[in-house]
Amino acid sequence: MVVLALTLALAQAPAGAADLMKDPAVKAALEAVKTNEAQTIEDQIRFCEIPAPPFKETARGAELKRTFEQLGLLNVRVDKAGNVLGDYAAGSVHPHVVLAAHLDTVFPEGTNVKVRRDGAVLHGPGIGDDCRGLAVLVATIRAMKNAKVRVPGTITFVADVGEEGLGDLRGMKQLFDDTLKGQIDMFVSIDGTGLSTSHQFVGSHRYRVTFKGPGGHSFGAFGLANPADALGRAIAKIADIQVPKDPKTTFNVGRVGGGTSVNAIPMEAWMEVDMRSVDKTALETVDQQFQRAVDQAVREENERWGTPKMLLVTKELVGDRPAGSLPESAPIVKKANEVLLALGFSGPIGVGSSDANYPLSLGIPSLDIGGGGRGAEAHALGESFDTTDAWKGTQRALLLVVALAQER
Repeated sequence: MVVLALTLALAQAPAGAADLMKDPAVKAALEAVKTNEAQTIEDQIRFCEIPAPPFKETARGAELKRTFEQLGLLNVRVDKAGNVLGDYAAGSVHPHVVLAAHLDTVFPEGTNVKVRRDGAVLHGPGIGDDCRGLAVLVATIRAMKNAKVRVPGTITFVADVGEEGLGDLRGMKQLFDDTLKGQIDMFVSIDGTGLSTSHQFVGSHRYRVTFKGPGGHSFGAFGLANPADALGRAIAKIADIQVPKDPKTTFNVGRVGGGTSVNAIPMEAWMEVDMRSVDKTALETVDQQFQRAVDQAVREENERWGTPKMLLVTKELVGDRPAGSLPESAPIVKKANEVLLALGFSGPIGVGSSDANYPLSLGIPSLDIGGGGRGAEAHALGESFDTTDAWKGTQRALLLVVALAQER
């Protein structure tokens, strides 16, 4: 998850959120969140020490399912993609709000996920992104259930798969295209740390590009077009692509590979490329520039050697995350601001990239919020989470989801 921040200033809290805080059950739940933050941190550590590498979230998902059942959610189930769902007792079907956090991490199988404490700071891969989100999800359920908070609508809590890397939002696509198709009115993702609120979402296109040729001995077959050389030409051309600063648009060659030996012309070389922008048109433009760069690199490599055994290239789209945004005047954005103000908190508003991208592309009002505390070095082995006042993130999540689940 990515956030570019602009600070929201404190102001007079609108009456709606403030009045909701006067409800005895809601007030008790908010107080319990702060009192029970130590339990939330223990949950955060516990979830994080269960490996959840890309496409292998099953073990962590099983623990969330057990926890959902233990807390008394209704209809706890696992869908076809591996998302874990549970419903909060509701008075009616609508409004139907989903509060979600993702199970998966960016770290490969075999990564040491043991969490280390250093005073108020936790250290461990994924400790903030998104183990904090999962812990806030569970803490919200626990506080609402224990305080017997009643909502007129339906709340479904979801621990989902496939948010990171090449997961391509497969959990969200399953949720909105099949599991709860046509049922969801609003969606909120807890992803990352702090008190951020994102209602503009960066889209991305991700490709795996593979160059193939006959290969051969580096000396005896010298003169054949070389997939690795074509790869190099392509990377150099991609590096020269010009993109706008506003809207911010980016590209990155993130992984490369191929070949069998230092003394063999490779039969195959590959790279994985990521392009991003908050603007759909800008994203399509940089995609077209990337396509031309790859095609030209292959032509130049084939022309360089002029042999009948030509290189071929395939460009496989392995990630398509739609861009989109809501205006600040959108009801769900205004409600999120109301909640922060009613609690007396302030936090950044800006641009994100998360599970919320997909439902927003379907026209469903969607937000991404941080889970409190302060995170550092997300997506790195040195990731850390400062637990100081982290309970604020859970209070915000709880009040927001209760506020959204009121009658329309």
